[in-house]
Amino acid sequence: MDAIVTAGGIPQPGDPLYVYSNGDSKALIDIAGKPMVQWVLDALGNANQVDNVILIGLTHKSGLTCKKPLHYISNQGRMLANIVAGVNKSLELNKKTEYVLVVSSDIPALKSEMVDFLANTSMQTRDDIYYGVCPREVMETTFPTSRRTYTKLKDMEVCGADMNVIHVSMATEHLDTWEKLIGNRKSPLASAAVIGFDTLFQLFTRQFTLQGLVDRASERIGIKGRVVIWDKAEPCMDVDKPHQLEIMREYLALEKKKEAAATKRKATRASTPKMTSPKVRSQVKAKAKYK
Repeated sequence: MDAIVTAGGIPQPGDPLYVYSNGDSKALIDIAGKPMVQWVLDALGNANQVDNVILIGLTHKSGLTCKKPLHYISNQGRMLANIVAGVNKSLELNKKTEYVLVVSSDIPALKSEMVDFLANTSMQTRDDIYYGVCPREVMETTFPTSRRTYTKLKDMEVCGADMNVIHVSMATEHLDTWEKLIGNRKSPLASAAVIGFDTLFQLFTRQFTLQGLVDRASERIGIKGRVVIWDKAEPCMDVDKPHQLEIMREYLALEKKKEAAATKRKATRASTPKMTSPKVRSQVKAKAKYK
């Protein structure tokens, strides 16, 4: 499965992250010694289920690396146009492509095993879109000060993931609706209004369960959708505001220290001679004596 990474956003004056980007792409903001998007590329590069990575909005001059073949596409100006361009590139690479991962460049805590989990989960059925959500308690256990926006449902409160799987047909069908939904992706109520004002009312009054909302949206748009409930917060923890950037800098700096310590312990064990028991040592000496 190919992964499309959207990295076209450049913070403008007035944007909360403008002072951190220096007029460059948001995806290149430094987090713990790496550009934000490099953390995402590392996760995708180490994932078993990823074949190619299609990076939209940056060029090879950015100095980014990936263990998987990396293809660059220029920013198409709008989120939906970027996704469509990424799908077309995936089909160009392999005409038999059916599904692609769509990954935001601003989820630097993403891990390769999470990528594989979503890819494997989506292959269990034949739906059009696999949309991830994170329950509030999961997010706030890992990132208690994240202050994410949650959709309040009858059975839970959730925030959306920034890594999802879509069928390639999604790049050619229902484009007007997708354009509106993507434009309102940060506002659950505005997104519900796109689907229908009755949906908006029921969401506002918390009449929907999570599955009920998925069923209603799928019916109104005319697709088969499946929700993936994450028990990990990382795929849903994006960086939109300065306090979220600082959370990620602290979190990933600590992850780097843990990784370095683990690598050091492994190297120490490999270089330390293995101790043998007195009985084994005596047997070795006896064998050497009669050679």
